[in-house]
Amino acid sequence: MAPYHIRKYQERDHKRVLELFISGMEGNIPATFRHMLTWPQSRLLLGGVPLAMLLVSGSWLLAIVCCFTLLLFLWLYARYPWKTHVAKCLHTDMADISKHYLSTPGSCFWVAECGGQVVGMVAAQPLKDPPLGKKQLVLFRLTVAIEHRGEGIAKALVRSLLQFARDQGYNEVVLETSVVQQGALALYQHMGFRMIRKGCWDLTPWPMALHTIHLMYHISSQEKGL
Repeated sequence: MAPYHIRKYQERDHKRVLELFISGMEGNIPATFRHMLTWPQSRLLLGGVPLAMLLVSGSWLLAIVCCFTLLLFLWLYARYPWKTHVAKCLHTDMADISKHYLSTPGSCFWVAECGGQVVGMVAAQPLKDPPLGKKQLVLFRLTVAIEHRGEGIAKALVRSLLQFARDQGYNEVVLETSVVQQGALALYQHMGFRMIRKGCWDLTPWPMALHTIHLMYHISSQEKGL
């Protein structure tokens, strides 16, 4: 395993960071598609519509074509939220990372560098309108290049963010992930994050909504003194 180090984002990292972000987000499409295939409504659609086509037309060929058409529809449906999310982010915070994360008090953006190349990243911003009496930091954009996963880079990035939260006097770190990002969910829970609620991603509307999971890490007074 090649050595790596965590540092703050620099403008020269922008192109590589965007590449990582896009590949990381779009890498969730296959898992989303597989997840959608487990839904009762998907099974009903894939089983019922081709069967109805067969009974009406008496043609197995039409039924098979119908099944493949429905699979294509589900694949496009699985792509939609991730493609839309990427497009939105590329026109907001990811368009000017320094402005959004390094010029705002209480925010930061880190990258992991290995062999002279950026292979991971994570960002943090204070939560707007936190619960009364709490100061919350939001974890965003955690991504590690596929070829460098399993090397502890994601953990190192999250540790850097947690230390930043302690130093800045935050009470909690919060984040949102999706049910298909099982690797990320396991990482967060292993590091002490706990689930506080579930929701639905507004980019995947009913009747095939993709569920989200909201997590929180509580920073104790003892930790703040470290």
